[in-house]
Amino acid sequence: MAPPAGRYSRADDRTTDRRLRIAGAVFGVLLVGLIAWLGGSYLLRETKLNGTVPTFQTVSDSEVQLQLSVRKSDGTSGVCTVRSQGADGAVVGQSDFQVPARGTTYDKVVTLRTTSRGSTAELLGCTPDK
Repeated sequence: MAPPAGRYSRADDRTTDRRLRIAGAVFGVLLVGLIAWLGGSYLLRETKLNGTVPTFQTVSDSEVQLQLSVRKSDGTSGVCTVRSQGADGAVVGQSDFQVPARGTTYDKVVTLRTTSRGSTAELLGCTPDK
């Protein structure tokens, strides 16, 4: 006795399932490749200016001294923006400091003028000259 027609899978249904699995596998491999490429380019991208403020000291009610440390490509100059906030969180001073083109590092103690006593000193970012 033969099974009723259309009740059980046919050969072309298995072929369709196989094609869907292959398409899914190809899509998965492409997606993993895209994620790896984006992640790798993000991690390996060379930043032209990378700065930090490792230490700072409040000198007076109108000055904060800070150490500006910048790693950079030789021949790249730019500007680093630093700000200071008071105890209440209000910005009491902000200034741009030039980074010269020569060398691959730049370390300098700079003075940031403030409108009242600063309790922090933070680097907002560094931008290379165009």
